[in-house]
Amino acid sequence: RGTQFMGAGYDIPNIQGEGRTVCTNHAWGSAFRAYGSPQSLFSSEVLMDELAEKLGMDPLEIRLKNAYRPGSTSPTGQAPESYSLPKMLEALRPKYELAKKRAAEGSTARYKKGVGLSVGVYGCGLDGPDGSEARVDMNPDGTITICTAWEDHGQGADIGAIGTAHEALRPLGIAPDKLRFTWPNTAKCPNSGPAGGSRSQVMTGNAIRVACETLLKETAKPKGGFFKKGGGYMTYDELVAAGKPTSFAGKWSAVDGTACDENSQGKPFVIYMYGVFMAEVTVDTETGKTAVDRMTLMCDCGKINNRLVVDGQNYGGIAQGIGLALSEDFEDIEKHSTMPGAGFPYIKDIPDDIEVIYFEEHRADGPHGAAGIGELPLTSPHASVINGIYNACGVRITKLPAYPEKVLEALKK
Repeated sequence: RGTQFMGAGYDIPNIQGEGRTVCTNHAWGSAFRAYGSPQSLFSSEVLMDELAEKLGMDPLEIRLKNAYRPGSTSPTGQAPESYSLPKMLEALRPKYELAKKRAAEGSTARYKKGVGLSVGVYGCGLDGPDGSEARVDMNPDGTITICTAWEDHGQGADIGAIGTAHEALRPLGIAPDKLRFTWPNTAKCPNSGPAGGSRSQVMTGNAIRVACETLLKETAKPKGGFFKKGGGYMTYDELVAAGKPTSFAGKWSAVDGTACDENSQGKPFVIYMYGVFMAEVTVDTETGKTAVDRMTLMCDCGKINNRLVVDGQNYGGIAQGIGLALSEDFEDIEKHSTMPGAGFPYIKDIPDDIEVIYFEEHRADGPHGAAGIGELPLTSPHASVINGIYNACGVRITKLPAYPEKVLEALKK
């Protein structure tokens, strides 16, 4: 993940890195939202601000100048499938200028305000080839059941499945309330794979789309006669009477996805998500405490299935990013093994003013143009907060979290 996301979002023709695997006495960790990219992008996005300062450039301008465009490649040598970053940075510009003006006018001798930016990129899928299976069942009462193992831990698998199926079944004219969703049951559901890596909407969504398209094909009534009358689709009862199946399977694979080689070059994902974060912060120079006043996210997650669900993913990820930036730590098993001890952010720590603006760039390999969404909002919001602290008071935090005492100590130096 480090090689995939350090420097992601920018056209860097030559990049070399060294990775080491070491045994430590630190707490053991496993995959969590945006796994690998919060660490990778924190380093590269703070370095982008340092580079902008060395060059005498504005942080937005250096990002806009180097963002993916046709002809660019990712750190793994892959051509991006969406070039939305320049559009998002241009659209953010007026908001960024207004935020800088607010910061300049709102700063006092004690409370310094600043603005920070960061770019976020994340892939949809397991590294390399990935796929999923689904099934749609026509029922006697005229409803249709979408059967998958799309596991749900709060991200909205139910509306993800139903929304995807409804779009695919538009020719059938079926109402959304006639669609049913099954929670995963390994004894009864096809193999949809894990709900991780922001893969479900893409992989399982495509499998659902294929299953629905198979249903339409297999139940279509032939058009005949001089006036081409007839047509439409067979009902459940008509299928049973004709001895035809009432269940239809769908499979989809991202066959173009290939794992990276020994030089970290390859095409690990067919679809990515892209975003630009802007944090507006206030630093209390007497205590070192940082408050996040506003967060803005320019988001490209492809064509949106359900806006409310996608909003929820983004708000949640941004909140987690603020915690990661300012308060969360898990090094000491005794000290950090409770939510308060680990620095879980409280409601007062998350601003009410969070704005998400969508750029729905169609994904050729996504179901109805969709990408994933789950991990994008935690790729780099914390980097924008840290960059905002530097913009506010000149303190560069390079090891998270930015505890008040850490900021205060740096201020004194």
